[in-house]
Amino acid sequence: MKQKKAVRPQTEPSAQAVALLEKPESQFKEMWDSLRENKAAVLGLIIIAFLALVALIGPFLMPFDPDQSNMSQSFRWPDGTHWFGTDQLGRDIFSRIISGARISLTVGLSAVAISLVVGVVLGSIAGYRGGKTDTVIMRVMDMMLAIPSILLAIAFMAALGKGIDKAVIAIGLVSIPEYARIVRGCILSVKENDYVQAARVIGNRNSRIIFKHILPNVMSSIVVRATLGISTAVLDTAALGFLGLGVQPPAAEWGDMLGRARGFIFTAPYTLIFPGVAITVTVLAFNLLGDGLRDALDPKSRKN
Repeated sequence: MKQKKAVRPQTEPSAQAVALLEKPESQFKEMWDSLRENKAAVLGLIIIAFLALVALIGPFLMPFDPDQSNMSQSFRWPDGTHWFGTDQLGRDIFSRIISGARISLTVGLSAVAISLVVGVVLGSIAGYRGGKTDTVIMRVMDMMLAIPSILLAIAFMAALGKGIDKAVIAIGLVSIPEYARIVRGCILSVKENDYVQAARVIGNRNSRIIFKHILPNVMSSIVVRATLGISTAVLDTAALGFLGLGVQPPAAEWGDMLGRARGFIFTAPYTLIFPGVAITVTVLAFNLLGDGLRDALDPKSRKN
């Protein structure tokens, strides 16, 4: 007779085996947990959400028409009726601050979208193809970076003309080199990895390799820079408005409000304080969120 093989008793799986079998926590949840632990980033996110809400429902929050002049109410100090006072034309500053939030966020997001799309495309082509293509593209980017961004934006505005749409294009163009250099550097660091080589071997097109296999793995750097880029775009918008080259009156824009009130810094300082605070808070919020995203998207900086 054949002897039966001894059956080994089943044992409980080790803790390490259980850990391997369990579904790993999603990357998004890990990033969100890391971001949530950063109080400064959470504060920035709350402020940005509040500003976005104000921009969306602003017309329902304005107690007065932001563009309506009333010379009999000019230079009225903050009180129960006009919370932030009135300007030299009798317009309610509180209503104009709310209206300016929509303009500043719209210009900032639109300009970053332009620079992001163009910069990612140029940086991807330069980094992936290399050679003369890389040299030509990056030398053009270097020449643009050699000129201060605000001066380059002023030059574009002089060529394009005044207006909010021209400001979006000008600010978007001056930020292209930053995204192009970031994307190029990231692609150079990963394009020789095994998964990229495997994609080439199986016959994937270059465009599919770039947008399907490479860019998703370098997206963290792009997201962080885009978040910080919005704050830069808001500042550039305010600078152009301060110089009278951006959004044109009677539209309310924070930089334009500062520029027109600079002559009243001693007689009516509130006309400068409130637009200045709005710009500062908005830029600070995006910077805080950008720093938090940088830490959250970097696995080395996450807390175990």
